[in-house]
Formats: sequence, C-alpha cells, structure tokens
Amino acid sequence: MQYPQSGLFCGGARWLAWPVLMLMLLLVSGCEKIELERADGTLANWDKYRGQWVLVNYWAEWCKPCLEEIPELNELDKAPDIAVLGVNFDGVTGVPLVELGERMGIEFTMLASDPGPGFGWQVPMALPATFVVDPEGTLIEARFGPQTEEDIRALIGE
Repeated sequence: MQYPQSGLFCGGARWLAWPVLMLMLLLVSGCEKIELERADGTLANWDKYRGQWVLVNYWAEWCKPCLEEIPELNELDKAPDIAVLGVNFDGVTGVPLVELGERMGIEFTMLASDPGPGFGWQVPMALPATFVVDPEGTLIEARFGPQTEEDIRALIGE
C-alpha cells in the first residue's frame, strides 16, 4: 500500500511545480537592487536612471582630454533624458574626490567606485572613456577620447 500523495510536488502536479519555481527564482533575482555610491557617500539606485541615457565617464586629473570634455559632459547632464556618472580612474574617494571634482569643474554626479565590474564591463585601457547605456539599461557602446555634446546627441539620435 502506498501513502496518498498531496501537495505541489506530488503526483500529476509535479510537472507544474518546476516552471512555477523557476519563475519565482527569476522574479526574485530580478529584484536585486544595484546601489551606486556617490562621491559624497549618498546612495543612488541604478533603477533611478531607467528611461534615461546614462554616460559612465572614466576620467583622471592628469588626463588633458578628460579636462577638455568636462564642460561638454556638464551640459549633457543637464538634459532631462541624459545622466552623466563620473568614475575617477585613479581610485580617489571621499572628501578628496569631492574636492578634486570641484577644482576640475565637474558638475555631474561622481561615483565613489567603479560600477563596471558589477555590470561585467572591462576596465578601460585609455582615457577618457565613456560607456553609453541606453534607457533600457543596455550598454550600447564604449567610446574613447574626449566626447562632445554633439557627438553624444548624434549617437543617441537627438
């Protein structure tokens, strides 16, 4: 004699359980929030940028082309559909990073650390480097060299 089977994993309903479990796992993993720490220590959720073009710009104080593109990036960051996030290539953090950004005239958001590894991006080998992320959150291009407002607007179709 066999014990009666009941529940989701028993009998004929077993085939239905696995798709339901897989869907639940996908939903839970999709809920992971990516937090970006700004230079001033405050946090910004990556989802905040959904619906906008995001330019993740790698720069350094010693990089002359980086200095040249700062005014262009400041202007782009003022657009309602574009956000610029700056990453200091030399790993400067905290108050020294905030002060360096002020001295260099950076008005866009500076991040405390590189978000690239969390997204599976390679560390850029040349500066300046700008990673262009579309409004759905997909990296569409990595650009090297100083960018202009005109170049970026042509790329994103504005």
